[in-house]
Amino acid sequence: MKKVLLTILGLIVVLAAILVFNTLSLTSKQVEAEPLEAMEFPKNAFVNLSKAVQYKTISFNEDAIPDSTAFNGFHQFLSEAYPLLHQTLELEKINGYSLLYKWQGSDPSQKPIVLLSHQDVVPVDQPTLSEWEAGPFEGKITDSHVIGRGTLDDKSSLMALMESVETLLKESFTPKQTIYLAFGHDEELGGNKGAKAIASYLKENGISAAMTLDEGGFLAQNMIPDFDKTVAMVNLAEKGYASFDLIVKTSGGHSSAPPEDNTLGMLAQAIVDLENNQLPYKLVKPLDYQFEYMGAEMPFFKKMAFANPWLFKGPVLKALNAHTTTAPTIVEGGVKDNVIPTVGKATINFRILPGETIESVKEHIKKTIGDGIDVELSGFATNPSPASGIDSDAFKNLEKTIRSVFPEAVVVPGLIGGGTDARYFYDVSDDVYRFYPIRIGPDSMTRFHGIDEKIGKENYKEMIVFCYNLIKRFD
Repeated sequence: MKKVLLTILGLIVVLAAILVFNTLSLTSKQVEAEPLEAMEFPKNAFVNLSKAVQYKTISFNEDAIPDSTAFNGFHQFLSEAYPLLHQTLELEKINGYSLLYKWQGSDPSQKPIVLLSHQDVVPVDQPTLSEWEAGPFEGKITDSHVIGRGTLDDKSSLMALMESVETLLKESFTPKQTIYLAFGHDEELGGNKGAKAIASYLKENGISAAMTLDEGGFLAQNMIPDFDKTVAMVNLAEKGYASFDLIVKTSGGHSSAPPEDNTLGMLAQAIVDLENNQLPYKLVKPLDYQFEYMGAEMPFFKKMAFANPWLFKGPVLKALNAHTTTAPTIVEGGVKDNVIPTVGKATINFRILPGETIESVKEHIKKTIGDGIDVELSGFATNPSPASGIDSDAFKNLEKTIRSVFPEAVVVPGLIGGGTDARYFYDVSDDVYRFYPIRIGPDSMTRFHGIDEKIGKENYKEMIVFCYNLIKRFD
């Protein structure tokens, strides 16, 4: 018995030594900040963002025709607000409404850079209008904020790019690397006619970029429990997207004599089965980078969990939502309270983890739900994107810019659950990253696509300074 106890004690000591060694070996990955030259902040920047918000460039649904008055009016406004940019850069319109600007670099041997944003915004729910501080398309400027639909998603990044380029042109700056500004018009609908067409245009013209940068990363504040540092999330990949319709067809009947297999009962059971049998959590790229970069900044015992994923990865992966998510979003069926419907339909949305596919998710659904239910892919769908690396000069430039403009921030590569236009640019770009420095906290996350969308004026200043300094690094 004594030998057994000594053996157990020895194993505990060895385990503790491994855990402590791995924890102490996990050191900070943060690069040193560099001093920056002060830029002259554009005096009309807030007014220009306000005016941009006033153009109702709304994406309603895939079947709706874009509002030509809104989009063309927005384009005319851009040409008037940024005259040097429009005199210097070449502009190509893609599918009528998407904009592709080319800023010719001085060194044709250097691969270009693509900077993305999108013009379109989501609609506003009319019953929520009374909960807005100002009209969603009024573009009101207060002492602290610019209010309106698009100030967070995504006209702020578009306008910050325009302001920074116009300012650099006033300084007679010319980048060594050619820079493309690519602004799609249907990102909120999946980007098929906008960003996808822009990427195809670049590919057809033999353009191979060193880096593409889009929305989808941000400055997270107070978003991680017991972690008081600002996290600059630079997302290297995004989950896939697919919705499936579950369709039940029966003979129906009278509610006074319900059959054993009731249409809506079968549908409800299928939904419950899917929610109770979720796809597993997995440590995949680029989440391993997230473990290293974020874990190194944690207090000792939290760092231990990140430094030893072989033992502690379960809770961490759950906190990172590192699995293919299952979300019932629409249920249809029934015409009268005493009639059992002959058809019932539920739509289930999945955000697909890298390593899984649309087809593998469909197989999971079929194995999980009962017989007698059809499974059909519904609407826009895309597989997970590839994951970009962190060793390129482009990433190092991005990382250095973030640390220099926001020295208090911790840069963390990661994976985004939502979809962006960036997914279309892997065929024309060595690396694809998602980051603009919008500050997000628990109180502002719901403003994306939600009520009272607005951006702090100081934060918008930071976005312009960031874009200005990032572009200067390509000199």
